[in-house]
Amino acid sequence: MPWYLWLLAASALGAVEFFTLTLVFGLLAGAALVAAVVAGIGIGLLGQIVAFLVAAGVGLVVMRPVAMRYVARQPLARDGSDALIGRRAEVVQEVTGSRGLIKLSGEDWSARALDESLVIPVGSFVDVMEIEGATAIVYPRELLP
Repeated sequence: MPWYLWLLAASALGAVEFFTLTLVFGLLAGAALVAAVVAGIGIGLLGQIVAFLVAAGVGLVVMRPVAMRYVARQPLARDGSDALIGRRAEVVQEVTGSRGLIKLSGEDWSARALDESLVIPVGSFVDVMEIEGATAIVYPRELLP
């Protein structure tokens, strides 16, 4: 098989990978490039097919699990309201299980207590445990273990 047909196959597989983002077609495109190089140095069709299969097998068995593990990792930095979780805030208006107001990162946020039986007085410091919409779910600092 001529080398340029392997390049054409690699291009087609690369285009399919671009639209599917599964990494499988990208690895097969790389294997087709290996087969194109093998064809370019003059090895016959059987050698080209063996090179394609070996490169595809190595890519799918070795590289894909490593790449998928890397893609599945959580980002190191949190952004948006997720970045506020764990921060300290000051109670501006008494916080109960249903309402309240805190000063968080220089802004006033509506808040409610994580434990609905708690009443957190003005001036207390709290930790932000969760964010639900525009409401911070908080717990008093001095009660934390």
